[in-house]
This record gives sequence, C-alpha cells and structure tokens, in this order.
Amino acid sequence: MDDEVDARELYKALCDHDGADAHDVVVAPWLARARGDYRALLATAAGDGAWWSGEGPQGSGYLLQELYALSRVSDLLLLAFQPPADEVPEWPWAHRHGPPDQGPVLSQHEYLDLFTALGMTPFDDTVFDPFLHEIVDVEQADDPHAPIRITQVVWPGLMLGQLLFSRAGVRVRAGADHAQRGVADRSPLYWTFLRRHRPTVDLSHGWGHNSQWATDFRLDYRTATAQRLNAAGRVGIDGSEDLSPHHPKNLSPEERLLTPGERRELLRHRCLLRVPEAAGALAEVPGWQMDLFPFDWRLPGSQE
Repeated sequence: MDDEVDARELYKALCDHDGADAHDVVVAPWLARARGDYRALLATAAGDGAWWSGEGPQGSGYLLQELYALSRVSDLLLLAFQPPADEVPEWPWAHRHGPPDQGPVLSQHEYLDLFTALGMTPFDDTVFDPFLHEIVDVEQADDPHAPIRITQVVWPGLMLGQLLFSRAGVRVRAGADHAQRGVADRSPLYWTFLRRHRPTVDLSHGWGHNSQWATDFRLDYRTATAQRLNAAGRVGIDGSEDLSPHHPKNLSPEERLLTPGERRELLRHRCLLRVPEAAGALAEVPGWQMDLFPFDWRLPGSQE
C-alpha cells in the first residue's frame, strides 16, 4: 500500500481546503488512490477476532490509529449536519469555511460515497439503540417515564462489517427519567474528537501536533448473537475487587462518584443522559467531566 495514502493526509487536506468543492477537489482524488490495498487493510478490522492484539504494520498499532484518523475525517464532515454551537471555539481550519463552526461541506450522498467506497455499510434504523444512535437533540416529553423515541435521523451511521464505525445522529423525544434535555444532548461526548454543538472528550486532546495521531479507535462489535463494547478496554467498569477502593490503579474518585448504572450508561451512550445522583459532590471537583477517564472501561462479559 502506498504509504502516502492515509486518513491523516485526507483530514489535513480537508482542513486546508477553502471552497464548496471539497468532494471533487480533495475527497475524490484521495479516494482514487486509497481503494484496493487501503480498503483491504480496513477490512482486517471488520470481524471481531482480537486482531488488535497483533503486531506489525497491520496489527493494533497502525490499524487502530488509522481507524481513529478516519473517524476524525468523519467528525469533520458531519459538522455541517449538526446544530450551531452556542459558543464558537477555535476550529481546526482557522475559520476558512463559511460559517466558522461548520467545516468543509459535503452532501450526505458525497459523505456516504467516501465511506462506502472504503467498504462500509450505512444504516439509519429508526428504533433507538445506543449502540447505533447518538443523541443530537432531545425533545422533553411531558411524561417522565416516556422511553427514548427517534423523531428524526440527522445523519446515517456506518458499519465496517461487524465493527461500528460511526453512530447515526438522531433527534429524540423522551421522558426525563430516560434522557434529560441539556444533558443527553449537550453534556461531553466521550470517544469523540469533534462536535459542533457540544463538548467532546477524546484521547488525542491536549497532545502535540504529531502525538495526537497515536490515538486508538474505540472498538464496538455486534454479531447476530452478541455485542462487545470497547472490546480493547482493559479495566473493569466497577474497578477491581482485589484492590483497595483508594488504590491508584482502581477507579478514580470521579469514577466512584458515578453510580454503577451511570458508568454503564456512559459506556453505552458515550455520554451521560441525566444529571448524576452525586451532582453536588461532583460540582466540587472542577473540570471532572473533562478529566473523567472511561476509555479503558469494559463491561463484565455477562452484561454486554
């Protein structure tokens, strides 16, 4: 495979491009070079076979990071489909593209053309499932017990074989017992590089220009009979029973302030859906949401 064909190259080219023709000028030429060997490389990750524990150019190091870089391309292109930001931060393209928080614009057809050419399959299921769906906006139902129901699919999701690449963005209607407006749709979204309308927490944040690209992609697999969330995670979501609760290798103080149910909710939805029960205690920990580290969490096998 040509070493010059990678998702980091595409991401940078999209950030640097100024104009409404990003698909024709940037995406199409890159895609023409990336088919074949590159698509075959991505297919290595399509099946849940613990391939990430391998070594070499197609083992965990390279492919996990390439999938992550490709997810950043997706995050960049999905900005145009998202609600406007309440406060506009400094974006990667230094305000070169139209509305300063929108980024390079591709149509939904052009977006799907890119990723289907790489072997992915789109979906837009309309029954809410946290494995498949990211909540973009909440309409609060009068009945607090009303379950989460999709009212609009904002952008489609993508599967790479059995591997979830990107969840579909959806607007939902729900009772406050299930999803609270202002929390489920505006609290920090973990395992995510960039969103237009809400804060995100990503392992690349805070690292230097080159170091940030050594970030691994989260692996969620679903087969006909099972699913695995954050399959490469190494830490039990409830900590270790063999260690003291205060041991530095056990759960952090912030993690322990979340209930077991809230931790599971965060792993499944990649965000909190309601104000935490220990909101008062957490409020005394400035920046706890940005410092929380769920990235190694794994569910017990019986709960996946």
